[in-house]
Amino acid sequence: MARLPAVDPAQAEPEAKAVLDRFYAARGNYPNMFRTLAVRPEIMRTAADHMAAVTEGGTVTRRLKELCVLMVSALNDCDY
Repeated sequence: MARLPAVDPAQAEPEAKAVLDRFYAARGNYPNMFRTLAVRPEIMRTAADHMAAVTEGGTVTRRLKELCVLMVSALNDCDY
């Protein structure tokens, strides 16, 4: 059970909304993890920057990296 509410993107603070909008433009959705992190926009921004550093660039395709993210989440019994 979540301890923090997921922030509605329409009501997010401007800094958080900008990050959420970038996710929506790239993925077509607002990831729940980042909607929850939007409670603290400064932390959300650094997490999004870290995620971008991991998933962008390099020799492995983004698709394979996303599959690895999903697999690790499933193995750790993590909703996100």
